[in-house]
Amino acid sequence: MERDDIVYTKAVQQIFEASKKAQDSFKYFWRELCWDRRRIVTALNLACVKAEFQQENHPNPPISEFMWIADVDFDGICVKGYLISSPHELTNIKQGDFVEIPLNEINDWLFAIDTKTYGGFTIQVMREEMGEEDRKAHDEAWGLDFGHYNKVLVAYQQDEHPENLIEHPMSINMKEKFEEFLVQHPNEVTHKDEAGYTMLHREAIAGNKTIVEVLMQMGADVNAKTNNGHTALDFAEKLKWEHLIPILRKAT
Repeated sequence: MERDDIVYTKAVQQIFEASKKAQDSFKYFWRELCWDRRRIVTALNLACVKAEFQQENHPNPPISEFMWIADVDFDGICVKGYLISSPHELTNIKQGDFVEIPLNEINDWLFAIDTKTYGGFTIQVMREEMGEEDRKAHDEAWGLDFGHYNKVLVAYQQDEHPENLIEHPMSINMKEKFEEFLVQHPNEVTHKDEAGYTMLHREAIAGNKTIVEVLMQMGADVNAKTNNGHTALDFAEKLKWEHLIPILRKAT
């Protein structure tokens, strides 16, 4: 194998590994986005997901492009949103299109608070190969602080508060207000949306242990299933929210 082939193979492997880390840690992206949407003043400067898009009937197949998605939604199975990138060659998709991708097919995720980035696994692989000046120019073009390429953060202030890797602080701090809300709106505990999701499903997907416990105390049905047959425990296990799994298993 020639040197160029070795370098290319190594780069492909690094991107593959970075993509797997992004998929495994996507739950932190979704947790942060869920809480940010409940804030009166949002904290996120940016929140987007990257995925690969292909076109089988392109004049020069196979062809694919990696592009970013914003206005992200997540049902515990698929990532949904609107394409914010403009394709270079693909003609079967365009900027602004609504897209839906299985979680295990995303390539990366990225959010920023006060310009400090979280996620961006594949970006850091590329930054590692850049010289110092190129990295600086790259970061200035984004207008973000990507930090050191060897360290990818997934949770806000995780170094200062490692407990944030277990549960989002807002889940804990909002307990009393959430209890008050449910007392005033008891039907919310058992309400199902058109896809069969209860509030317990949604909070389990976001890994909010304290909120899940409050819902269970207020009578939420842990055995309730979505239209596709998923329980809150199913989602906790799929996303590997280890602090939630024992609680939901015990109540099932």
